[in-house]
Amino acid sequence: MPLLNKVRTAVSGGSGGDTATDPLPRLRAALTLFFALDGFLFAGWVVRIPAVKQQTGASAGDLGLALLGVSAGAVITMTLTGRLCRRYGAHTVTVVTAVLLSLSVALPALTRSPLALGLVLLVFGAAYGGINVAMNSAAVDLVTALRRPVMPSFHAAFSLGGMLGAGLGGLLAGGLSPTAHLLGLTGVGLVLTAAAGPVLLRHPSPATPEFLAPTPAPGAGGGARPSGAARRTVLVFGVIALCTAYGEGALADWGALHLEQDLGAHPGVAAAGYSAFALTMTAGRLSGTALLERLGQTRTLVAGGATAAAGMLLGALAPTVWATLLGFAVTGLGLANIFPVAVARAGAVAGPGGVATASTLGYGGMLLGPPSIGFLADLISLPVALTTVAVLAAGAAAMGYWARNAGESRAG
Repeated sequence: MPLLNKVRTAVSGGSGGDTATDPLPRLRAALTLFFALDGFLFAGWVVRIPAVKQQTGASAGDLGLALLGVSAGAVITMTLTGRLCRRYGAHTVTVVTAVLLSLSVALPALTRSPLALGLVLLVFGAAYGGINVAMNSAAVDLVTALRRPVMPSFHAAFSLGGMLGAGLGGLLAGGLSPTAHLLGLTGVGLVLTAAAGPVLLRHPSPATPEFLAPTPAPGAGGGARPSGAARRTVLVFGVIALCTAYGEGALADWGALHLEQDLGAHPGVAAAGYSAFALTMTAGRLSGTALLERLGQTRTLVAGGATAAAGMLLGALAPTVWATLLGFAVTGLGLANIFPVAVARAGAVAGPGGVATASTLGYGGMLLGPPSIGFLADLISLPVALTTVAVLAAGAAAMGYWARNAGESRAG
């Protein structure tokens, strides 16, 4: 019986035998806030890009090069953050990178040249990449401790934060300078980090005692070096994440143009294309936990990929605006839970390093999508180019089925 009391104390995170207070709900709420904050700050910056472009006097080419700073900083940091999480803990790295992200979001508005903009966006991208790996690593540990597939709820918070940040930014863009707006975002970020950060710092990542936890997959865990089989499995889930993010990037940059250029939609209706996609993706993630509990991870991946493939074929090839909008909405619903499940499974197999690998590949997909669609659109046509989103979604479904037994034991 004393051993049982110790186990309860370890799981709850309490000290001395106080088993009444369970930190897991507080950890879940704090992590949810960090996911929402990440989406909120990033979207707040994105809506001010036109104003910052004008302020720095950047040409379209200059701006494109400067924006590569975000991508370069994120990819470089994502490859390192897994090691930082193993050494210092995912909770500590999440809080530190949240502070850095909050501070760096104000920097672009203070620049006056494209070169300076690119340099500060390198810092912003580094913070953005770091917090994405750290908070996903923390979420994987929490999902294991909760023994419920709640990962989609965290990504739903990111989507909701992004929608709120974009909406608020759009309202403020007309009457507030980018400097005042982005400095305001810094203040919001620091206040929310100060509110939620102590919860993460006070409690380490929950570790379920071995005799209560399922047997981990080979190579799993925060400190062990993954086996060759585990590394291959992580790469598979990373490619699945890439296939999903490819679709997100492609629709964000090319969906409205397809509606306006190929189907003659009014600009306002064309802009609604990505909104329909984002809304159904958010709704899908909000219902993701219930879906995973009902279907399991493999069937959720397969069904999601197949749904997204069918939706994107409709969205790319339909002859009418409203059918295309429906296709975009179905695509968002299908893609909603593939990325969260892929990252969770990679983390279950190889710990923070697995999350880092899957996140880096996923982010690479978001970078790969828009230029690939543009190249194919010039070569063939935009509607046909957009069908590559359907092809990759179907590929994600096939890979999810092929890897159906990998990491199941810890993935929950």
